[in-house]
Amino acid sequence: MTDQIAEPGGEARIRFYAELNDFLPSRRANRELSVAVKGRPTVKHLIESMGVPHTEVDLVLLNGRSVGFDRIVSPGDRMSVYPVFESMDVSPVVRLRPAPLRKTRFLLDVHLGKLAFILRLLGFDAAFPGDLPDDELARMSVQQNRILLTRDIALLKRRIVTHGCYIRSDHPVEQAREVLDRLDLRGSVEPFKRCVQCGGELEPVKKEAIIDRLEPLTKRYYDRFKMCRDCGKIYWRGSHFGALKKLLSRLGISTELEPE
Repeated sequence: MTDQIAEPGGEARIRFYAELNDFLPSRRANRELSVAVKGRPTVKHLIESMGVPHTEVDLVLLNGRSVGFDRIVSPGDRMSVYPVFESMDVSPVVRLRPAPLRKTRFLLDVHLGKLAFILRLLGFDAAFPGDLPDDELARMSVQQNRILLTRDIALLKRRIVTHGCYIRSDHPVEQAREVLDRLDLRGSVEPFKRCVQCGGELEPVKKEAIIDRLEPLTKRYYDRFKMCRDCGKIYWRGSHFGALKKLLSRLGISTELEPE
């Protein structure tokens, strides 16, 4: 039995699978729905009219055949909509995003600063430009080939955005776990590779080269240092390191991994 949401007239049938149902009211989730077809709506238009951002979709079957977002939907059509397959080969069908990014890079909106910190701690290139207008974030995502992370569904519906991920949790650690698992990134984690302040890469630096910047106790007890090659921030295995290892452990990342 379907949940009738269409007005009288031509209708199409649509069903969303897996986590795409998170965007639907509970009474419409995990079932086939009827939707009114007025004019010549595209696949993208109908999907987003139901509240699902196109960036969350990787495969659409229309009457059993894979189609693109610009395909016109007609009355009587039946559509199946599937989420992003990051760790599954669906090459024989029409994937609705461009090819996966060669290098995983992120762009986070103003509400995800703590997630940006954790992603940088895990070694990912995570840009966090602060409070920018949505159109500027969308443009940066495309121009810099970055996956846009946000809790703003409307931002992900912008036509130019090709790689995006809706963050469901409002807790930073859960958000990080969500990104790692949904995008199959656990094998790409490189802790302590980047500066958590600006995201730049860290490189070993001789103590003698930075000794004038160190506090007396740091000079006395520590000999191995790294420095961000972008902002110049200095890192060492100080008292803060234990807390960072605990954070990694909560994410299921080996605590044996330590900076050089």
